[in-house]
Amino acid sequence: MRKYQFLDRRVPIEDGNIALVQDLSKCKNCSLCRKACAVDMGVFDYYDLTTNGDVPICIHCGQCASICPFDSINERSEIDEVKAAIADPNKIVVFQTAPAVRVGLGEEFGMEAGTFVEGKMVSALRKLGGDYVLDTNFGADMTIMEEASELIERVLHGDGTLPQFTSCCPAWVKFAETFYPEFLPNLSTAKSPIAMQAPTQKTYFAEKMGIDAKQIVAVCVTPCTAKKFEIRREEMNASAEYWNKPDMRDTDYCITTRELAKWIRAEEISFDELEDSTFDPLMGEASGGGIIFGNTGGVMESAMRAAYEMVTNEDAPNTLIPFQEIRGMEGAREADVVIGDKTLHVAAVHGTGNLRKFIDHMRAENIHYDFIEVMACRGGCIGGGGQPRVKLPQADKAREARIASLYTRDSEVKVKTACDNPQIQALYNEFFDGKPLSDKAHKMLHSHHFVSRVADLGPNGACTPVTCPTSVPNLKKAADAAKAAAEAAK
Repeated sequence: MRKYQFLDRRVPIEDGNIALVQDLSKCKNCSLCRKACAVDMGVFDYYDLTTNGDVPICIHCGQCASICPFDSINERSEIDEVKAAIADPNKIVVFQTAPAVRVGLGEEFGMEAGTFVEGKMVSALRKLGGDYVLDTNFGADMTIMEEASELIERVLHGDGTLPQFTSCCPAWVKFAETFYPEFLPNLSTAKSPIAMQAPTQKTYFAEKMGIDAKQIVAVCVTPCTAKKFEIRREEMNASAEYWNKPDMRDTDYCITTRELAKWIRAEEISFDELEDSTFDPLMGEASGGGIIFGNTGGVMESAMRAAYEMVTNEDAPNTLIPFQEIRGMEGAREADVVIGDKTLHVAAVHGTGNLRKFIDHMRAENIHYDFIEVMACRGGCIGGGGQPRVKLPQADKAREARIASLYTRDSEVKVKTACDNPQIQALYNEFFDGKPLSDKAHKMLHSHHFVSRVADLGPNGACTPVTCPTSVPNLKKAADAAKAAAEAAK
């Protein structure tokens, strides 16, 4: 523990962290980042930094950066790399934009929290030099096609471990790999929307548009700092296998909502004066279920809509659209869903600190769940570590406004369910052999590369705030003991 100081007041961040950077010269030791990591996320205070080689455990959620009032912690910027790609005449830059960005970006330009700025966002990306702007909501529809189909296989046919956990939040996936590796067989193998959209851009989209896939530079715009980690996972290279180009990555760069806002300001673009623009038509249309992916409970709701329709061949009932039982800001919500002759017990949890309590309760009471959505950040992606910063008293109000905005958009669109999206139907008919879970879909849209990271915890393994040497109470005890020993030695 020689490398890091003031561990009672700040979270340690390694110099080589792929998602986050820390400028200690700006740090005022306010302790907000520490609380975010230890309490809200359940990470710091749950491993022993004194015995694991002095290597901080990080799930890259960015909540420390989101809450820092002194600009001491930030995402690791990739703006310069994206600008270089735009400047290269041999490159074709394709942006994809996550659902939560369009209800957060406006705050950076003085608009009220939750203002829906999809049109201006697309226009700004075109003005910055993007050749194509696609909608990650389309990727969310792909995720639901695969994830709901996988759930049906596990529940109806007994093909897989229950409960099935969602896997579209990379911070939660790394949290599970580190602290709960016993749940890795439970994780859905379906990739996240960004991780499905990206290889499909470099294969299906490239072929349809007559573009050389090797020229494409794929950039995701996201509320999530952990996506900077996810896109660099070894397995996120399905397009490389498709084209037999080993050095090809599905997603090349990731920029957050805050990075995009900074870039817009640097280019002196008057955001509020931009005319609305629309996504490119191919892979630019999504269902309402894709839109609400940005909210806690949104993945669950989208999956239930699709699973119901897939099993019964009927439209999802008004008990699922909207799925009120699963909506809300409580740390965990649960419900029963009747699909055909099966009743599924489901839950949605946000905040990995809440998740620890949920798992303890699930185990203590021996509660059976069929499907559990987990989002690492409070409120889901709308509260991601790359979203605009909001001072604490107003933070939840901002999250609630962003959530409401996405639900409003869902209510306005005609197509509610992924399997009813005509573009999704065309994609599967033309490219994925006509159905979810096809061999081709498995190769490109699923991952079987979850890995145990328990070794990162060090020889003592996981601990708790009671047993952790670097928890605040134990640091105080150690300091008091050292002081007493020094006085006794005088």
